[in-house]
Parts: sequence; C-alpha cells; structure tokens
Amino acid sequence: NSKLRHVEKDVLIPQIMRDRAKELCSDKVQAFTKCCQETGLLMVVKCRQENTALKDCLVGYYSDPLFYEECKTEYLKQREEYRATGIKKKRQKLTSNV
Repeated sequence: NSKLRHVEKDVLIPQIMRDRAKELCSDKVQAFTKCCQETGLLMVVKCRQENTALKDCLVGYYSDPLFYEECKTEYLKQREEYRATGIKKKRQKLTSNV
C-alpha cells in the first residue's frame, strides 16, 4: 500500500529531502559554515556569496520532482521495512572530517 498520509507527504518525505540535499550540497554547507566561523558578526555581509550558493543548491533539489520521487521511494521502503519488522531504521548521515 503506497498511499501517503498528510504527515508523510508534508513532513516525513520533506525531512528526507532536506537531509539528502544537505548531504549532496555538503561542500557548500562546509564553505558557508567555515565562512561564518571565520567572520563572526559580519557573516551576514561577508558570507553572502557562500549563503547564495548553498541556497541555490538546496532549492535546486527541493524543487526537483525526480528528487522528490526518489525520496518518496526511500521513505516507502523504510515504512515497509518498519511495518514488517517493527524496527525503525535511522537514516545514516555522512560524516565530514572538518
């Protein structure tokens, strides 16, 4: 049964999309984080370029219908495994060596 509830469409699948997009844009996340750490209070002004690159990367994934379908498929697979086993699988996050 692949019918989705409201919370699945509006909360759970978008959470997978955000997590995966952050992983896929990790170079831009790291560049923005590094800039903010080095700049301090002036980060709003000084890190504008890094912030724009990060937003563009993330929004590119959020607005991609194929990416949504991939994340929906991943969610449905996790839901199916949970229903079969009763064990919730945590998403593995990529760890970065910063």
